[in-house]
Amino acid sequence: MNEKFYSLSKVMQQSIINAGMEVFAKNEYKNASADLIASKAGISKGLLFYYFRNKKELYLYIYYYLAEMMKEQIVDIQLKELTDFFEILSYAARNKVKALQKNPFILEFAMRAFYLEKEVVAKQVNTFNNQQEDLLYSVYFGQIDEYKFKAGIEPYRVYKMIRWMADGFVHDMRISGEALNLEVMEKAFNEWLALMKKLAYKEEYQDGCY
Repeated sequence: MNEKFYSLSKVMQQSIINAGMEVFAKNEYKNASADLIASKAGISKGLLFYYFRNKKELYLYIYYYLAEMMKEQIVDIQLKELTDFFEILSYAARNKVKALQKNPFILEFAMRAFYLEKEVVAKQVNTFNNQQEDLLYSVYFGQIDEYKFKAGIEPYRVYKMIRWMADGFVHDMRISGEALNLEVMEKAFNEWLALMKKLAYKEEYQDGCY
């Protein structure tokens, strides 16, 4: 799959990816125009569908591409050396914010993808996300200091609770019509980490909350 696309120069590949990401970020999937994507990429619609069979294939390619790119930006050498559960979460969030700040359309694209429901790409995106969650958890937290947790506290459940809080925060902002502010989101995220650290860690390991 996508062999024709990979035959293009890296510059042209990136041009198509950026064009698709921008159009999908600014529009609901069903309203995203393949003609506009092709125009922004500097190619014809016919060529676009020569590289990708249809709009769905293009969308999913961009989604998977961004997921891999974000993982590469977040999982660096320093993160792999961390063993404290909450330090890992804070460091990963900081790296994620830096990556999102480089391209404003990444965040908009991701937010629209998060709320896919009846679109034809929704099933594949949700399946991919579910598979990635367990995989990324093992990558991030495979060597954490589990002894710091209070008896009966499972790190994975703490992680899920924090993710649910983050999802709820974004949902509330979207409902209120507020623009998504990465600095505000990171500040709120670290406040949740400080709270959860006090609840989940043994008292002697609660110092240094964020």
